[in-house]
Amino acid sequence: MTAAPGRRSSTFTRLLRHGFTDASAAERLLDSPELAPLRDDPVLLDALGGTADPDLALLGLVRLLEAQQSPGARRELLDTLIAAKPLRDRLLGVLGASTALADHLGRHPDDWQALVMYEAYDLHPGVEEFEAGLAEATDPVSLRVAYRRCLLSIAARDVCGTTGVAESAAELADLATATLRAALGIAEAAAPEDAALCRLAVIAMGKCGGHELNYVSDVDVIFVGEATEGTDETKAVRAATRLASHMMRICSETTVEGSIWPVDANLRPEGRNGPLVRTLSSHLAYYQRWAKTWEFQALLKARPVAGDLDLGAEYVAAVQPLVWKAAERENFVPDVQKMRRRVVENIPLAEVDRQLKLGPGGLRDVEFAVQLLQLVHGRADTSLRSGTTLDALKALAAGGYVGRADAAQLDEAYRFLRSMEHRIQLFRLRRTHLVPEDEAELRRIGRSLGLRTDPVADLHREWRRHAGVVRRLHEKLFYRPLLDAVAQLATGEARLSTEAARERMVALGYADPASALRHLEALASGVTRKAAIQRTLLPVLLGWFADSADPDAGLLNFRKVSDALGKTPWYLRLLRDEGAAAQNLARVLSAGRLAPDLLMRAPEAVALLGDGDGGGLEPRPRAHLEQEIYAAVKRADGGAQAVTAARGVRRRELFRTAAADIVGSYGTEEQPAEADQGALVDRVGGAVSDLTAATLAGTLRAVVRDGWGDDLPTRFAVIGMGRFGGHELGYGSDADVLFVHEPRDGVDEREASQAANKVVSEMRRLLQIPSADPPLLIDADLRPEGKSGPLVRTLTSYAAYYRRWALTWESHALLRAEPVAGDEDLGRRFIELIDPLRYPADGLADEAVREIRRLKARMESERLPRGADPKLHAKLGPGGLSDVEWTVQLMQLRHGSAEPGLRTTRTREALAAARAAGLITDEDAATLDEAWVLATRVRNAVMLVRGRAGDTFPTEPRELAAVGRYLGYGPGHAGDMLDAYRRTARRARGVVEELFYGIAER
Repeated sequence: MTAAPGRRSSTFTRLLRHGFTDASAAERLLDSPELAPLRDDPVLLDALGGTADPDLALLGLVRLLEAQQSPGARRELLDTLIAAKPLRDRLLGVLGASTALADHLGRHPDDWQALVMYEAYDLHPGVEEFEAGLAEATDPVSLRVAYRRCLLSIAARDVCGTTGVAESAAELADLATATLRAALGIAEAAAPEDAALCRLAVIAMGKCGGHELNYVSDVDVIFVGEATEGTDETKAVRAATRLASHMMRICSETTVEGSIWPVDANLRPEGRNGPLVRTLSSHLAYYQRWAKTWEFQALLKARPVAGDLDLGAEYVAAVQPLVWKAAERENFVPDVQKMRRRVVENIPLAEVDRQLKLGPGGLRDVEFAVQLLQLVHGRADTSLRSGTTLDALKALAAGGYVGRADAAQLDEAYRFLRSMEHRIQLFRLRRTHLVPEDEAELRRIGRSLGLRTDPVADLHREWRRHAGVVRRLHEKLFYRPLLDAVAQLATGEARLSTEAARERMVALGYADPASALRHLEALASGVTRKAAIQRTLLPVLLGWFADSADPDAGLLNFRKVSDALGKTPWYLRLLRDEGAAAQNLARVLSAGRLAPDLLMRAPEAVALLGDGDGGGLEPRPRAHLEQEIYAAVKRADGGAQAVTAARGVRRRELFRTAAADIVGSYGTEEQPAEADQGALVDRVGGAVSDLTAATLAGTLRAVVRDGWGDDLPTRFAVIGMGRFGGHELGYGSDADVLFVHEPRDGVDEREASQAANKVVSEMRRLLQIPSADPPLLIDADLRPEGKSGPLVRTLTSYAAYYRRWALTWESHALLRAEPVAGDEDLGRRFIELIDPLRYPADGLADEAVREIRRLKARMESERLPRGADPKLHAKLGPGGLSDVEWTVQLMQLRHGSAEPGLRTTRTREALAAARAAGLITDEDAATLDEAWVLATRVRNAVMLVRGRAGDTFPTEPRELAAVGRYLGYGPGHAGDMLDAYRRTARRARGVVEELFYGIAER
C-alpha cells in the first residue's frame, strides 16, 4: 500500500518521540503483515515507548508473532496485548530489556501466556509456586524450559516495577531453591539405589543463601551427607557424592536449551581440594580446627534449601555458634579487611572503573562492611543475624551500630547498584558485573531505571554518585578501628552490662572501680539512642583507657567531655563513625593532664580528632593562623576582646598539637607509633613556635588598633630569642623576645619610645590576664643589660650598645634571634645589625671561648635545683639540652662566618650543618642529636602528663609510667626508661667533654 503524502514523515517523527533510535527500521517492522492490524494503534506505540529499548521490544514482538503456530494463536496474542494492560506492560517490558528472554519466547511461543495472570499470588510467588512451575520437568532440557518460563515472570514484574530489586532478588533465590530441588529429584530418579543409601542436604551459600540472588550467578552450595539406617557411612558418602555431582551437572551443563547456572561447591571445607560431600561431624571437626576467617564469614549466609531439610537444619544449628564466635579469633578483623583488599587488587586494571561488584564503591564494599559489622556485633545482639544484606543493614541501623542517615544512603546506593547489575545481566542472561561501554546498551540500562531525559549521561552521574557514597561510607564502616577492639572482647561484653563492669575494670587496672562504675552508670544507663551508642562505645574505650598509665583519669575525662557535648548531634556520631576519632580521644584523655585540660575549656575541639571537616591533627601553617587571628582582631570590640579571641585560637591549636603528639607517640591499631622521634620533636617545636608567633602578631595588632588606630607612631618589631627563635618551644615554654622600634618620620623619639613601651606593657598584660585560656608569658631578660635595661630600644640604640658594650653571652644569645612579629623591614635590619656579632668574621678569640666555658660551668653548678638528680635533669644535667646546645652554638660562633649552613637558629639544623662541614664526626653528631631529641621529649612528656613544666622525671609512679608510655615504654618498664636516658646522656656528655671543653686545644 502506498503511503499518503507526508505520512512517512509524520510516523517517523512519532517514532522518534516515543524513544525509537532507528525509526526507519521501526516503520518497516510496523508495516509487517503480523502487525498490520495495529499499525496506527496509539496504545501499542505508547507501550513500546515506555520500554527500556523500544526498537528491541518491537523487533521481539514481531519475532514472537512470527513464531505463533497459527493465525488464531497470533490473533489471540494481539487481542490480549491490546486489551490487557498487565500483559502488554509485562511482555513488551521484557522484550525491550532482554534479548535472551525474547529468544526463549521465539523458541517457545506459547510461554507468553505465563505473563497473563495478574492474581495476588502471582505478584509475589515463593518457593511453592516455583516448584509447581517446575513440576513437569523430568530431564535437564525440560527443566531449563520451565526455569526460563518462571524467570520470564520474575523479569516481567521486575522491569514493570511491580517488584523492587530486593523482592526480585528474593524471588530469584526462591526460584533457585525450587530448581535445586527439581534437579536433585531428577538425579535421585536416575539413581534410586544411591538415594536409598544416604541422606543428602543441600545448603545454599552466598547470594542464594542470603535470599538476594542475581539473574545470572553461580549458585554457591555446600553438601552434607549422612548414612541411612543400617548403611555403611563410607558407602553412603560415596552415594551422596554421586547424587550431588549429578545434580550439579543437571544445572550447569549446556544443552540445546543452554544451561541454567553453574553450581559452585568451592565454599566447602578445603575448597575444591576437599571432598564434595562430608558428614555433619566431619564438617564440624574441620570448622573447629582448621577453618579460616573467610569461611566463617561465608557461613553467615548458610541456609538449607534442598534434599533432607532436617539434616540441613541440623547443620546450620551446629555451625551457627561457630559463626558468632569467629570475631573472637585472633586477627579476625584484619583478616577480613585483607581479604577485601585482595579482591580489589585482583581486578584487572582495565576493568576497575567498570566493576559494579568488586570495584571501589561497588556492591562488595557494602556487603563486606555489613557482614563485618554483623559478625562483630552479632555475638551479643541476635537481631543482627540475617543473611540478607539489606535486612541486616536495617537491623544495624535500628541497633545504633550504623548511623540512620548512613544506613539510608547505603540502602539507596545498594538498591541502585543491584538494579544496574540486574539490568546488565538480564539483557543476554550472562554472568557479568561490568558496566558496558556501548552507548546503546547504556541507553537501554538508563531508560530501564527511569532515566529518560538523557539516559547515558544521567546513568553515569547516578552510578558515580552512588558509588562515591558507598566508597565514603565503606571507609567509615569497614575500616573503623572500633570494630577490631570490639572483636577482641569476651563474648557478652560488646554491649556492656553493669554486672560485668566492675570485674572488667579491676582486671583492666582501674584503681578506683567504684568511681569508675558510677561514671559508667551515668554514661550508659537509659533507653535513649545516645545511651545505646555509649554502650556500644564504652567496652572499646575502656580497653583503650586501660592501655594507658591512668585509666581512671581517661574515663573521668570522657564523662566530662560527654556531659558537655552529649546533647550535640555530631559528637557521638563522630566517635562512632569518624575513623580513628574514638581511639584518638581515648589516647588524649588518658595520657595526662594538659590535653584534657585544654579540651575541657572548649570541648567542641574534640572534632579535631576525626578525619572529616574538623581539620584533623596536622599542624596549621603560621600564615593560616595569623589570618584567622587577624580576622578575629578585626571583628573584636576593643583590644581585650581581640586578645581573648587570639588566646582562644592558641588554646585550640595547643590542643591540636598536643593531641597529634600523643597519638603519634602512642600509635593506634591502624597507625603504629612514629618511629622518628626527631620528627615528633620538630613537629611540636615548629607548631608551638608558629602558634606563639601568630598570637604575638595578633596581640600586637590588637593593642596598636585599640590605642592608635592603624598608625603606631613608631615602627615596631618583636624578635624571638632562645627556643622561640629556634622554633623549638615546648608546651610550657615562655616566649623569650627582644623588642625593637624605630620612630616614624617626623615623630619625636620620646613620643615614639612612650608608645613602644605602652605597647609592650599592654601586650604582656593582656596575654597574662587570668582566663580559661592558658597565659602566654613574655620574657625579655635577654635584652641588653638584662633586667636592668629598658624593655624596648630603638634600632640605633641597639647598634650603639652592641658596638660598645656587647658581652660574649649576648653574642651567644643572639644566635637564636629571629623576627617573629611586627614590622618585617625593621626585623630584617635588626638581623643585619647582629649578624657580625653572632657570626664574627675572625671567629672567637681564646679568651672568649674560655669565658663561654666559665659561664656554662657556673650555670651547671648554680642553676641546678637543690636535691635534683643531675643525671636525670633534661635541661641542665650532663648530656642534657644545655650541653648539646652550647656545644653546637660554640661551633656556630667559631665557624658561622665561613660556613653558611651554620647560620640557623635551629639546633638540629646547625648540628647537621656542622657534620656536613666536617666539624664533627657522623657518630658524634648522631649521639648529640639523639640526646637532644630525647631530652626535649622528656620535657614535653612531663608537661603533657603533669600539666605544668618540668625538667626532671616525675617521682609519682603513675606520672612516671605515663611519661614512659609517651616515650614508648610499656607498663612496668619505667626503670628501663630511666636507664636508657642515663646511657644516652652519658654518651652525649662524653662528646661534649671533648668538643666543648677541649675545643680550644683542637
